[in-house]
Amino acid sequence: MQTPPRRPVLVDPDEVLMALARNARLPVPLLRRLLHHRGARDEAARWRSDLTQQLAEEIDALGHGGATHALACNPDLPVGMKRRLVRGDDAAVRSALAGRDAPLPRDLVEAFVADRSAQVRQAAAANRRSPSDLRARLATDPDPAVRAELAQWWTEAPEEIRRTLLTDTDATVRAAACATYFRRLPHPVPPADLHPALLADPVTRAGVVAHLDLDPGTAHRLAADEDPDVRGALAEHPELPADLVALLGRDEDPMVRVKVFLRKDTAESLREVIHAGLLAGSEKTRMDPFDADEEDVFCSIAMMELRIRIVVWVLKDPLPYVDSPYPAFRRSAAAAGDALPRTAIARLFEDPDSEVRKTMAAAVSVLDPDTAERLERAHEENRKWPGSPADNAVFPPETMRRFATDPDPRMRALALRDPELPAEFVERLARDDEARVRREAAAHPNLPAPSLLLLLGDTDLRTARAAAGSPQLPHEAMEAILAVAEL
Repeated sequence: MQTPPRRPVLVDPDEVLMALARNARLPVPLLRRLLHHRGARDEAARWRSDLTQQLAEEIDALGHGGATHALACNPDLPVGMKRRLVRGDDAAVRSALAGRDAPLPRDLVEAFVADRSAQVRQAAAANRRSPSDLRARLATDPDPAVRAELAQWWTEAPEEIRRTLLTDTDATVRAAACATYFRRLPHPVPPADLHPALLADPVTRAGVVAHLDLDPGTAHRLAADEDPDVRGALAEHPELPADLVALLGRDEDPMVRVKVFLRKDTAESLREVIHAGLLAGSEKTRMDPFDADEEDVFCSIAMMELRIRIVVWVLKDPLPYVDSPYPAFRRSAAAAGDALPRTAIARLFEDPDSEVRKTMAAAVSVLDPDTAERLERAHEENRKWPGSPADNAVFPPETMRRFATDPDPRMRALALRDPELPAEFVERLARDDEARVRREAAAHPNLPAPSLLLLLGDTDLRTARAAAGSPQLPHEAMEAILAVAEL
Protein backbone atom coordinates (compact mmCIF):
# COMPACT_ATOMS: atom_id res chain seq x y z
CA MET A 1 0.00 0.00 0.00
CA GLN A 2 1.26 3.42 -0.93
CA THR A 3 2.26 5.61 2.02
CA PRO A 4 0.48 8.96 1.90
CA PRO A 5 2.55 12.09 2.00
CA ARG A 6 2.84 14.03 5.24
CA ARG A 7 1.38 17.07 3.55
CA PRO A 8 -1.34 16.22 1.03
CA VAL A 9 -0.90 17.15 -2.61
CA LEU A 10 -3.93 19.24 -3.54
CA VAL A 11 -4.89 19.59 -7.19
CA ASP A 12 -7.24 22.46 -6.32
CA PRO A 13 -6.56 23.84 -2.82
CA ASP A 14 -9.47 26.30 -3.02
CA GLU A 15 -12.02 23.56 -3.62
CA VAL A 16 -10.61 21.46 -0.78
CA LEU A 17 -10.59 24.40 1.63
CA MET A 18 -14.22 25.25 0.82
CA ALA A 19 -15.27 21.65 1.42
CA LEU A 20 -13.29 21.56 4.65
CA ALA A 21 -15.15 24.67 5.82
CA ARG A 22 -18.37 22.62 5.79
CA ASN A 23 -16.88 19.63 7.60
CA ALA A 24 -18.91 19.12 10.78
CA ARG A 25 -15.86 17.76 12.62
CA LEU A 26 -13.65 20.78 11.95
CA PRO A 27 -12.39 22.11 15.30
CA VAL A 28 -13.13 25.76 16.06
CA PRO A 29 -9.45 26.82 16.16
CA LEU A 30 -8.95 25.44 12.65
CA LEU A 31 -12.19 27.03 11.48
CA ARG A 32 -10.93 30.41 12.67
CA ARG A 33 -7.77 29.98 10.61
CA LEU A 34 -9.83 28.92 7.64
CA LEU A 35 -11.89 32.11 7.78
CA HIS A 36 -8.95 33.98 6.27
CA HIS A 37 -9.65 32.19 2.98
CA ARG A 38 -12.41 34.04 1.15
CA GLY A 39 -14.17 31.07 -0.41
CA ALA A 40 -13.97 28.95 2.72
CA ARG A 41 -15.25 31.84 4.81
CA ASP A 42 -18.32 32.17 2.60
CA GLU A 43 -18.95 28.42 2.70
CA ALA A 44 -18.73 28.31 6.48
CA ALA A 45 -20.97 31.34 6.83
CA ARG A 46 -23.67 29.88 4.58
CA TRP A 47 -23.67 26.21 5.48
CA ARG A 48 -22.45 25.57 9.01
CA SER A 49 -25.31 24.89 11.42
CA ASP A 50 -23.10 25.23 14.50
CA LEU A 51 -22.02 28.87 14.21
CA THR A 52 -22.08 30.61 17.58
CA GLN A 53 -22.84 34.29 17.99
CA GLN A 54 -19.14 34.94 18.52
CA LEU A 55 -18.02 33.08 15.41
CA ALA A 56 -20.69 34.76 13.31
CA GLU A 57 -19.57 38.18 14.55
CA GLU A 58 -15.96 37.30 13.70
CA ILE A 59 -16.97 36.42 10.16
CA ASP A 60 -18.96 39.63 9.82
CA ALA A 61 -16.11 41.70 11.28
CA LEU A 62 -13.77 40.51 8.53
CA GLY A 63 -15.52 43.06 6.38
CA HIS A 64 -16.31 40.96 3.32
CA GLY A 65 -19.81 41.58 1.99
CA GLY A 66 -20.14 38.14 0.44
CA ALA A 67 -19.62 36.46 3.81
CA THR A 68 -22.15 38.77 5.48
CA HIS A 69 -24.74 37.89 2.84
CA ALA A 70 -23.88 34.21 3.30
CA LEU A 71 -24.50 34.57 7.04
CA ALA A 72 -27.92 36.03 6.30
CA CYS A 73 -28.71 32.98 4.13
CA ASN A 74 -27.86 30.57 6.96
CA PRO A 75 -31.18 29.35 8.49
CA ASP A 76 -29.38 28.29 11.69
CA LEU A 77 -27.81 31.67 12.36
CA PRO A 78 -28.21 32.74 16.02
CA VAL A 79 -31.07 35.19 16.54
CA GLY A 80 -28.73 37.77 18.06
CA MET A 81 -26.72 37.83 14.85
CA LYS A 82 -29.89 38.19 12.77
CA ARG A 83 -30.83 41.25 14.83
CA ARG A 84 -27.38 42.70 14.21
CA LEU A 85 -27.61 42.17 10.44
CA VAL A 86 -31.08 43.73 10.26
CA ARG A 87 -29.55 47.03 11.38
CA GLY A 88 -27.17 47.05 8.40
CA ASP A 89 -27.44 49.14 5.26
CA ASP A 90 -27.30 46.29 2.74
CA ALA A 91 -30.81 45.56 1.44
CA ALA A 92 -29.65 42.27 -0.10
CA VAL A 93 -28.56 41.06 3.36
CA ARG A 94 -31.85 42.08 4.96
CA SER A 95 -33.74 40.46 2.06
CA ALA A 96 -31.87 37.20 2.57
CA LEU A 97 -32.86 37.23 6.25
CA ALA A 98 -36.48 38.04 5.45
CA GLY A 99 -36.78 35.21 2.96
CA ARG A 100 -35.22 32.38 4.97
CA ASP A 101 -37.47 29.39 5.62
CA ALA A 102 -36.69 29.50 9.34
CA PRO A 103 -38.58 30.83 12.38
CA LEU A 104 -38.03 34.53 13.05
CA PRO A 105 -39.01 36.63 16.08
CA ARG A 106 -42.13 38.68 15.41
CA ASP A 107 -40.33 42.00 15.82
CA LEU A 108 -37.94 41.09 13.01
CA VAL A 109 -40.79 40.22 10.65
CA GLU A 110 -42.42 43.54 11.54
CA ALA A 111 -39.19 45.27 10.59
CA PHE A 112 -39.05 43.44 7.25
CA VAL A 113 -42.68 44.25 6.39
CA ALA A 114 -41.99 47.93 7.05
CA ASP A 115 -38.50 47.96 5.52
CA ARG A 116 -37.59 50.93 3.31
CA SER A 117 -36.45 48.54 0.56
CA ALA A 118 -39.06 46.90 -1.68
CA GLN A 119 -36.62 44.00 -2.14
CA VAL A 120 -36.86 43.18 1.56
CA ARG A 121 -40.65 43.52 1.64
CA GLN A 122 -40.88 41.19 -1.36
CA ALA A 123 -38.90 38.55 0.54
CA ALA A 124 -41.21 38.92 3.54
CA ALA A 125 -44.24 38.62 1.25
CA ALA A 126 -42.99 35.34 -0.19
CA ASN A 127 -42.03 33.83 3.17
CA ARG A 128 -44.69 31.35 4.28
CA ARG A 129 -43.52 31.71 7.89
CA SER A 130 -44.44 35.39 8.05
CA PRO A 131 -47.40 35.81 10.46
CA SER A 132 -50.66 36.29 8.58
CA ASP A 133 -51.56 39.61 10.17
CA LEU A 134 -48.17 41.09 9.25
CA ARG A 135 -48.21 39.58 5.79
CA ALA A 136 -51.66 41.07 5.17
CA ARG A 137 -50.23 44.59 5.44
CA LEU A 138 -48.33 43.97 2.21
CA ALA A 139 -51.56 43.60 0.21
CA THR A 140 -51.69 47.40 0.08
CA ASP A 141 -47.96 47.97 -0.27
CA PRO A 142 -47.15 50.97 -2.50
CA ASP A 143 -44.88 48.85 -4.72
CA PRO A 144 -46.75 46.54 -7.13
CA ALA A 145 -43.81 44.11 -7.20
CA VAL A 146 -44.34 43.48 -3.48
CA ARG A 147 -48.08 42.96 -3.97
CA ALA A 148 -47.41 40.60 -6.89
CA GLU A 149 -45.01 38.57 -4.78
CA LEU A 150 -47.63 38.28 -2.05
CA ALA A 151 -50.30 37.29 -4.58
CA GLN A 152 -48.10 34.63 -6.11
CA TRP A 153 -46.99 32.92 -2.93
CA TRP A 154 -49.74 33.43 -0.35
CA THR A 155 -52.21 30.93 -1.71
CA GLU A 156 -53.97 30.49 1.66
CA ALA A 157 -54.63 34.21 2.13
CA PRO A 158 -58.01 35.19 3.63
CA GLU A 159 -60.69 35.90 1.04
CA GLU A 160 -60.65 39.65 1.65
CA ILE A 161 -56.92 39.74 0.86
CA ARG A 162 -57.41 37.60 -2.23
CA ARG A 163 -60.18 39.93 -3.43
CA THR A 164 -57.91 42.91 -2.93
CA LEU A 165 -55.17 41.31 -4.99
CA LEU A 166 -57.46 39.94 -7.71
CA THR A 167 -58.86 43.42 -8.27
CA ASP A 168 -55.58 45.29 -7.94
CA THR A 169 -54.99 48.22 -10.29
CA ASP A 170 -51.72 46.66 -11.47
CA ALA A 171 -51.89 43.90 -14.09
CA THR A 172 -48.90 41.96 -12.74
CA VAL A 173 -50.57 41.71 -9.33
CA ARG A 174 -53.86 40.47 -10.77
CA ALA A 175 -52.04 37.93 -12.93
CA ALA A 176 -50.06 36.60 -9.97
CA ALA A 177 -53.21 36.38 -7.84
CA CYS A 178 -54.86 34.26 -10.53
CA ALA A 179 -51.87 31.91 -10.80
CA THR A 180 -51.04 32.91 -14.38
CA TYR A 181 -47.36 33.40 -13.63
CA PHE A 182 -46.85 30.28 -11.58
CA ARG A 183 -49.31 27.69 -12.80
CA ARG A 184 -47.90 24.82 -10.78
CA LEU A 185 -48.59 26.56 -7.47
CA PRO A 186 -52.28 25.81 -6.83
CA HIS A 187 -54.40 28.87 -6.06
CA PRO A 188 -57.89 28.53 -4.56
CA VAL A 189 -61.02 29.09 -6.61
CA PRO A 190 -61.56 32.84 -7.10
CA PRO A 191 -64.84 34.19 -5.64
CA ALA A 192 -67.63 33.43 -8.09
CA ASP A 193 -68.80 37.03 -8.37
CA LEU A 194 -65.35 37.99 -9.72
CA HIS A 195 -65.36 35.38 -12.51
CA PRO A 196 -66.83 37.67 -15.21
CA ALA A 197 -64.27 40.41 -14.57
CA LEU A 198 -61.39 37.93 -14.40
CA LEU A 199 -62.55 36.32 -17.65
CA ALA A 200 -62.71 39.71 -19.37
CA ASP A 201 -59.20 40.65 -18.19
CA PRO A 202 -56.47 39.28 -20.54
CA VAL A 203 -53.97 38.84 -17.67
CA THR A 204 -56.32 36.80 -15.45
CA ARG A 205 -58.26 34.95 -18.14
CA ALA A 206 -56.02 31.87 -18.21
CA GLY A 207 -56.10 31.57 -14.43
CA VAL A 208 -59.88 31.63 -14.12
CA VAL A 209 -60.75 29.27 -17.00
CA ALA A 210 -60.38 26.13 -14.87
CA HIS A 211 -62.99 27.43 -12.41
CA LEU A 212 -65.72 28.37 -14.91
CA ASP A 213 -69.04 26.64 -15.44
CA LEU A 214 -68.30 26.34 -19.12
CA ASP A 215 -71.07 27.11 -21.63
CA PRO A 216 -70.58 26.37 -25.37
CA GLY A 217 -70.34 30.02 -26.42
CA THR A 218 -67.65 30.85 -23.86
CA ALA A 219 -65.79 27.65 -24.72
CA HIS A 220 -65.63 28.51 -28.42
CA ARG A 221 -64.50 32.07 -27.72
CA LEU A 222 -61.73 30.81 -25.46
CA ALA A 223 -60.64 28.22 -28.03
CA ALA A 224 -59.93 31.10 -30.41
CA ASP A 225 -58.07 33.20 -27.85
CA GLU A 226 -54.67 34.39 -29.04
CA ASP A 227 -53.05 33.51 -25.68
CA PRO A 228 -51.81 29.89 -25.69
CA ASP A 229 -52.06 29.85 -21.87
CA VAL A 230 -55.79 30.45 -22.19
CA ARG A 231 -56.19 27.70 -24.77
CA GLY A 232 -54.04 25.42 -22.62
CA ALA A 233 -56.19 26.03 -19.56
CA LEU A 234 -59.28 25.37 -21.67
CA ALA A 235 -57.76 22.12 -22.95
CA GLU A 236 -57.74 20.83 -19.36
CA HIS A 237 -61.33 21.83 -18.53
CA PRO A 238 -63.44 18.76 -17.71
CA GLU A 239 -66.54 20.19 -19.49
CA LEU A 240 -64.78 20.87 -22.80
CA PRO A 241 -67.05 19.89 -25.73
CA ALA A 242 -65.80 17.06 -27.94
CA ASP A 243 -65.48 19.27 -31.03
CA LEU A 244 -63.13 21.60 -29.13
CA VAL A 245 -61.11 18.68 -27.80
CA ALA A 246 -60.48 17.76 -31.42
CA LEU A 247 -59.75 21.37 -32.38
CA LEU A 248 -57.26 21.97 -29.56
CA GLY A 249 -55.64 18.62 -30.24
CA ARG A 250 -54.38 20.21 -33.45
CA ASP A 251 -53.47 23.56 -31.89
CA GLU A 252 -50.34 25.28 -33.19
CA ASP A 253 -48.88 25.31 -29.66
CA PRO A 254 -47.35 21.99 -28.51
CA MET A 255 -48.10 22.80 -24.85
CA VAL A 256 -51.80 22.99 -25.68
CA ARG A 257 -51.67 19.72 -27.59
CA VAL A 258 -49.98 17.89 -24.73
CA LYS A 259 -52.82 18.91 -22.41
CA VAL A 260 -55.30 17.41 -24.85
CA PHE A 261 -53.17 14.27 -25.01
CA LEU A 262 -53.49 13.90 -21.22
CA ARG A 263 -57.30 14.11 -21.21
CA LYS A 264 -59.15 10.89 -20.46
CA ASP A 265 -61.81 11.58 -23.12
CA THR A 266 -59.41 12.25 -26.00
CA ALA A 267 -59.98 9.91 -28.94
CA GLU A 268 -57.16 7.39 -29.29
CA SER A 269 -56.67 8.31 -32.94
CA LEU A 270 -56.10 11.95 -31.96
CA ARG A 271 -53.88 10.98 -29.05
CA GLU A 272 -51.72 8.99 -31.45
CA VAL A 273 -51.35 11.96 -33.81
CA ILE A 274 -50.47 14.32 -30.95
CA HIS A 275 -47.86 11.98 -29.50
CA ALA A 276 -46.23 11.32 -32.87
CA GLY A 277 -45.92 15.05 -33.56
CA LEU A 278 -44.50 15.87 -30.13
CA LEU A 279 -42.04 13.00 -30.38
CA ALA A 280 -40.84 14.05 -33.83
CA GLY A 281 -40.22 17.65 -32.73
CA SER A 282 -38.50 16.51 -29.56
CA GLU A 283 -36.23 14.15 -31.47
CA LYS A 284 -35.31 16.90 -33.93
CA THR A 285 -34.36 19.16 -31.02
CA ARG A 286 -32.29 16.41 -29.43
CA MET A 287 -30.46 15.47 -32.61
CA ASP A 288 -29.69 19.00 -33.81
CA PRO A 289 -30.77 21.75 -31.36
CA PHE A 290 -29.30 24.46 -33.59
CA ASP A 291 -31.51 23.43 -36.51
CA ALA A 292 -34.67 23.06 -34.40
CA ASP A 293 -37.32 25.74 -34.74
CA GLU A 294 -39.40 27.17 -31.88
CA GLU A 295 -42.16 24.61 -32.24
CA ASP A 296 -39.63 21.75 -32.06
CA VAL A 297 -38.20 23.19 -28.84
CA PHE A 298 -41.67 23.42 -27.33
CA CYS A 299 -42.32 19.85 -28.44
CA SER A 300 -39.27 18.86 -26.43
CA ILE A 301 -40.60 20.75 -23.41
CA ALA A 302 -43.99 19.06 -23.85
CA MET A 303 -42.34 15.63 -23.89
CA MET A 304 -40.52 16.55 -20.69
CA GLU A 305 -43.94 17.30 -19.20
CA LEU A 306 -44.97 13.77 -20.11
CA ARG A 307 -41.82 12.41 -18.46
CA ILE A 308 -42.63 13.95 -15.09
CA ARG A 309 -46.42 13.83 -15.00
CA ILE A 310 -48.30 11.13 -13.11
CA VAL A 311 -51.72 11.07 -14.76
CA VAL A 312 -54.26 10.93 -11.96
CA TRP A 313 -57.06 9.20 -13.87
CA VAL A 314 -54.63 6.47 -14.94
CA LEU A 315 -53.37 6.08 -11.37
CA LYS A 316 -56.95 5.62 -10.13
CA ASP A 317 -57.64 2.85 -12.66
CA PRO A 318 -54.18 1.61 -13.66
CA LEU A 319 -54.75 -1.88 -14.98
CA PRO A 320 -56.04 -0.93 -18.48
CA TYR A 321 -52.88 1.13 -19.05
CA VAL A 322 -50.20 -1.38 -18.08
CA ASP A 323 -49.74 -2.15 -21.79
CA SER A 324 -50.41 1.37 -23.09
CA PRO A 325 -48.33 2.41 -26.11
CA TYR A 326 -47.43 5.59 -24.18
CA PRO A 327 -44.71 5.51 -21.49
CA ALA A 328 -46.43 8.34 -19.58
CA PHE A 329 -49.49 6.17 -19.02
CA ARG A 330 -47.50 3.04 -18.20
CA ARG A 331 -45.42 5.01 -15.70
CA SER A 332 -48.61 6.39 -14.12
CA ALA A 333 -49.94 2.85 -13.88
CA ALA A 334 -46.68 1.71 -12.28
CA ALA A 335 -47.07 4.41 -9.61
CA ALA A 336 -50.04 2.42 -8.26
CA GLY A 337 -47.49 -0.02 -6.84
CA ASP A 338 -48.88 -2.85 -4.73
CA ALA A 339 -52.45 -2.07 -5.84
CA LEU A 340 -51.57 -3.78 -9.14
CA PRO A 341 -51.83 -7.54 -9.63
CA ARG A 342 -48.54 -9.44 -9.51
CA THR A 343 -48.72 -10.22 -13.21
CA ALA A 344 -49.03 -6.50 -14.03
CA ILE A 345 -46.13 -5.63 -11.72
CA ALA A 346 -44.01 -8.27 -13.44
CA ARG A 347 -44.83 -6.82 -16.87
CA LEU A 348 -43.93 -3.31 -15.79
CA PHE A 349 -40.64 -4.56 -14.37
CA GLU A 350 -39.91 -5.72 -17.94
CA ASP A 351 -41.05 -2.47 -19.57
CA PRO A 352 -38.82 -1.20 -22.41
CA ASP A 353 -38.83 2.30 -20.85
CA SER A 354 -36.25 2.70 -18.10
CA GLU A 355 -38.30 5.33 -16.24
CA VAL A 356 -41.32 3.02 -16.09
CA ARG A 357 -39.18 0.29 -14.53
CA LYS A 358 -37.71 2.76 -12.04
CA THR A 359 -41.19 4.00 -11.07
CA MET A 360 -42.36 0.45 -10.54
CA ALA A 361 -39.36 -0.30 -8.35
CA ALA A 362 -40.05 2.78 -6.22
CA ALA A 363 -43.78 2.08 -5.87
CA VAL A 364 -43.74 -1.46 -4.48
CA SER A 365 -43.42 -1.87 -0.72
CA VAL A 366 -40.87 -4.67 -1.02
CA LEU A 367 -38.39 -4.95 -3.87
CA ASP A 368 -36.55 -8.24 -3.88
CA PRO A 369 -32.77 -7.97 -4.31
CA ASP A 370 -32.56 -10.10 -7.45
CA THR A 371 -35.12 -7.97 -9.27
CA ALA A 372 -33.47 -4.78 -8.04
CA GLU A 373 -30.07 -5.91 -9.30
CA ARG A 374 -31.45 -6.87 -12.70
CA LEU A 375 -33.24 -3.54 -13.04
CA GLU A 376 -30.21 -1.58 -11.89
CA ARG A 377 -27.97 -3.22 -14.47
CA ALA A 378 -30.42 -2.41 -17.26
CA HIS A 379 -31.21 1.11 -16.06
CA GLU A 380 -30.47 3.95 -18.47
CA GLU A 381 -28.98 6.77 -16.44
CA ASN A 382 -30.17 10.28 -17.20
CA ARG A 383 -28.98 13.41 -15.39
CA LYS A 384 -32.35 15.06 -15.91
CA TRP A 385 -34.13 12.23 -14.09
CA PRO A 386 -31.97 11.23 -11.10
CA GLY A 387 -32.49 8.08 -9.10
CA SER A 388 -32.29 4.41 -9.92
CA PRO A 389 -34.22 1.17 -9.26
CA ALA A 390 -31.76 0.23 -6.50
CA ASP A 391 -32.82 3.26 -4.43
CA ASN A 392 -35.73 1.22 -3.06
CA ALA A 393 -33.80 -2.00 -2.46
CA VAL A 394 -32.06 -3.52 0.53
CA PHE A 395 -29.23 -5.82 -0.53
CA PRO A 396 -27.70 -8.42 1.79
CA PRO A 397 -24.03 -7.89 2.82
CA GLU A 398 -22.76 -10.70 0.62
CA THR A 399 -24.38 -9.07 -2.42
CA MET A 400 -22.79 -5.72 -1.64
CA ARG A 401 -19.38 -7.37 -1.37
CA ARG A 402 -19.95 -9.00 -4.73
CA PHE A 403 -20.85 -5.59 -6.18
CA ALA A 404 -17.55 -4.24 -4.84
CA THR A 405 -15.66 -6.33 -7.39
CA ASP A 406 -18.17 -6.04 -10.23
CA PRO A 407 -16.90 -5.03 -13.71
CA ASP A 408 -19.60 -2.33 -13.89
CA PRO A 409 -18.51 0.87 -12.09
CA ARG A 410 -22.14 1.68 -11.30
CA MET A 411 -22.43 -1.52 -9.29
CA ARG A 412 -19.10 -0.87 -7.55
CA ALA A 413 -20.36 2.56 -6.53
CA LEU A 414 -23.58 0.95 -5.30
CA ALA A 415 -21.58 -1.34 -3.02
CA LEU A 416 -20.41 1.71 -1.09
CA ARG A 417 -23.96 2.42 0.08
CA ASP A 418 -23.40 -0.33 2.62
CA PRO A 419 -22.03 1.42 5.73
CA GLU A 420 -20.73 -1.94 6.95
CA LEU A 421 -18.66 -2.69 3.85
CA PRO A 422 -15.29 -3.90 5.19
CA ALA A 423 -12.36 -1.49 5.06
CA GLU A 424 -10.36 -3.61 2.62
CA PHE A 425 -13.13 -3.32 0.03
CA VAL A 426 -13.55 0.41 0.61
CA GLU A 427 -9.80 0.99 0.37
CA ARG A 428 -9.60 -0.83 -2.95
CA LEU A 429 -12.56 1.14 -4.31
CA ALA A 430 -10.86 4.40 -3.26
CA ARG A 431 -8.21 3.55 -5.88
CA ASP A 432 -10.80 2.73 -8.57
CA ASP A 433 -10.27 3.99 -12.11
CA GLU A 434 -13.76 5.52 -12.12
CA ALA A 435 -14.17 8.89 -10.39
CA ARG A 436 -17.77 8.14 -9.37
CA VAL A 437 -16.55 5.12 -7.39
CA ARG A 438 -13.72 7.01 -5.69
CA ARG A 439 -16.18 9.80 -4.83
CA GLU A 440 -18.46 7.34 -3.01
CA ALA A 441 -15.48 5.77 -1.26
CA ALA A 442 -14.30 9.17 -0.02
CA ALA A 443 -17.49 9.55 2.01
CA HIS A 444 -17.52 6.02 3.42
CA PRO A 445 -17.06 5.67 7.20
CA ASN A 446 -14.77 2.64 6.83
CA LEU A 447 -12.21 4.20 4.53
CA PRO A 448 -8.80 4.10 6.27
CA ALA A 449 -7.32 7.53 6.99
CA PRO A 450 -4.24 7.14 4.72
CA SER A 451 -6.45 6.42 1.71
CA LEU A 452 -8.74 9.29 2.59
CA LEU A 453 -5.74 11.63 2.71
CA LEU A 454 -4.70 10.53 -0.77
CA LEU A 455 -8.15 11.37 -2.14
CA LEU A 456 -7.68 14.99 -1.08
CA GLY A 457 -5.44 15.29 -4.13
CA ASP A 458 -7.75 13.42 -6.51
CA THR A 459 -7.94 14.83 -10.03
CA ASP A 460 -11.72 14.62 -9.80
CA LEU A 461 -12.58 17.73 -7.79
CA ARG A 462 -15.86 16.33 -6.48
CA THR A 463 -13.93 13.41 -5.03
CA ALA A 464 -11.43 15.76 -3.40
CA ARG A 465 -14.30 17.79 -1.93
CA ALA A 466 -15.95 14.63 -0.60
CA ALA A 467 -12.69 13.66 1.09
CA ALA A 468 -12.27 17.10 2.67
CA GLY A 469 -15.84 17.04 3.94
CA SER A 470 -15.65 13.53 5.37
CA PRO A 471 -16.34 13.27 9.13
CA GLN A 472 -13.60 10.63 9.20
CA LEU A 473 -10.89 13.09 8.13
CA PRO A 474 -8.31 13.16 10.98
CA HIS A 475 -7.53 16.47 12.66
CA GLU A 476 -3.89 16.15 11.68
CA ALA A 477 -4.99 15.92 8.02
CA MET A 478 -7.04 19.08 8.47
CA GLU A 479 -3.95 20.75 9.92
CA ALA A 480 -1.95 19.58 6.94
CA ILE A 481 -4.46 21.07 4.49
CA LEU A 482 -4.20 24.44 6.20
CA ALA A 483 -0.43 24.21 6.17
CA VAL A 484 -0.40 23.58 2.41
CA ALA A 485 -2.64 26.63 1.97
CA GLU A 486 -0.40 28.64 4.31
CA LEU A 487 -3.27 29.48 6.65
